[in-house]
Amino acid sequence: MQNIVILAGNIGQKPEVRSTQSGTTITNFTLATSRPRLSEGRVIRDENGYRVMDTEWHRITCFNGLGKTVAEHCDKGMKILVQGRIHYTKWTDAAGVDRYGCEIIAEKVDFLSRPKSAEGESPELVDRDDEIPF
Repeated sequence: MQNIVILAGNIGQKPEVRSTQSGTTITNFTLATSRPRLSEGRVIRDENGYRVMDTEWHRITCFNGLGKTVAEHCDKGMKILVQGRIHYTKWTDAAGVDRYGCEIIAEKVDFLSRPKSAEGESPELVDRDDEIPF
């Protein structure tokens, strides 16, 4: 039995980082995925001929080193691919009402668009012509 999720989309806001008392780093962000809206098996188009899209928002959680990498290199709007698992939670709020939540625990994150440069750092151009072995 498997619990595997693969999502490709755009980051909704700058990732937020926090640490637990035991020293675990937790990074959270939202990811937007879109798909064409269908009616009777056909793609719906607007008055200009563009496809009408439905967007889903997913809560993503990364731990420790993966979370640190995401926090350092990802920003709002960046395209990424997340591989992980679905995690459901249940809690009772202050009013005694049962609440439910769903998040994706990321196990791997691939950058589909260029990661942001570190602050004050310019991208380095490398001349690899000198590395040809013959």
